[in-house]
Amino acid sequence: MTDHPSPAPSALSADLAPPPVIVLVRPQLGENIGKAARAMLNFGLTDMRLVAPRDGWPNPDAGPAAAGADIVLGNAQVYETLADAVADCTHIYATTVRKRGVTKPVLTPEAAAKQVHATAGRSAYVFGAERSGLDTDDVALAHSIITVPINPDFSSLNLAQAVILLSYEWSKGRELASPPQVPLDPPSSHEELEEFIQHLVRELEPKNYFHPVARSVATMRTLRTALTKTGWSSNDVKMMHGIVAALTKPPRRTSR
Repeated sequence: MTDHPSPAPSALSADLAPPPVIVLVRPQLGENIGKAARAMLNFGLTDMRLVAPRDGWPNPDAGPAAAGADIVLGNAQVYETLADAVADCTHIYATTVRKRGVTKPVLTPEAAAKQVHATAGRSAYVFGAERSGLDTDDVALAHSIITVPINPDFSSLNLAQAVILLSYEWSKGRELASPPQVPLDPPSSHEELEEFIQHLVRELEPKNYFHPVARSVATMRTLRTALTKTGWSSNDVKMMHGIVAALTKPPRRTSR
């Protein structure tokens, strides 16, 4: 390994799908953010997004740890919530060592990388805080889970190590992925799907779907989990808006 940064992204070969974004949720230490940025640039990734970093941003400890990955830190964007950070993404991967009670497809880093290369829209790899990882609601927002096969007797994997594993697997497939055989409908972004979920909730609440109140949070989580693993296109979401609207309107009179 060498301490010299990798070539600028423009020198890398063109990919068949947009590079994934790296989302760090509630990162705690600036130096860990810097190390993650270094790991990203080693494999040609430059889009870092930070959700509620504990010590704010920019962080003076990030630069030295990045070892020259200034382009990543300089372009890093900060968001208040994970939903905001991935609003333009069509497939969201939560990295976690366990499912945390949420039923989602579970992939290895290699399998996830192959899926990213075959996805028309932008994908996001989401990492949790150093000590606690992603919470249940973070994982529920994702479409799939990535779990790294690791020694069960010593499962300590730091943030930069996790970032470099996923970045490396993604980089291996840049020249090997095959384009889709048939044109695909534009995939739904998280923002579009979230608008539909809120539309559905507005119609369900007056019908007491979320009764009893004590179970409303769990019911909402189950509903969101089911809807975020469908892989809908933008046209699918528009159709579902129309279906819900039709179900809530009085029936049309038809002439005989």
